[in-house]
Amino acid sequence: MPFPGSLTLRMGDALRGIWREAAKFGVVGALAFVMDNGGYNLLVFGLPGGGGGPMAAAPVQASVLATGAATIFSWVGNRYWTYRQQRREKVSQELTLFLIVNIIGLVITAGTVFLSRHLLGLDSALADNVARIFGWVLATLFRFVTYRRYVFVAP
Repeated sequence: MPFPGSLTLRMGDALRGIWREAAKFGVVGALAFVMDNGGYNLLVFGLPGGGGGPMAAAPVQASVLATGAATIFSWVGNRYWTYRQQRREKVSQELTLFLIVNIIGLVITAGTVFLSRHLLGLDSALADNVARIFGWVLATLFRFVTYRRYVFVAP
């Protein structure tokens, strides 16, 4: 097969591989998103009609806690499903890198809540959730790039 044809086939295979990876990453991420935001809302706002959650006075800490729980779920899902062919032999090294990347992601997400609450003075459920979703989108883009480049790579 001539060079341009083989290059086109290789590029097509690479793109399909990235799309499959992105789809799996997206499923794990969507479930983590539900855990993260559901947990945050329960901690800060409580059940509907319940009059507030146990961390109503500590929304940034609630964001950190909810994101931490979702991070553990995300590592398991990504390690054993999304990147099962690419995981490192040293689990401790992979987990350490994963946690570093996710701490940065956590700071991004909690930072948007902090900015919304303390710089803009917005404290409604809608404002918190908009801030968290914006931070979550930024953190997710950061995570996808760093997972595939630095975390889930076979040495």
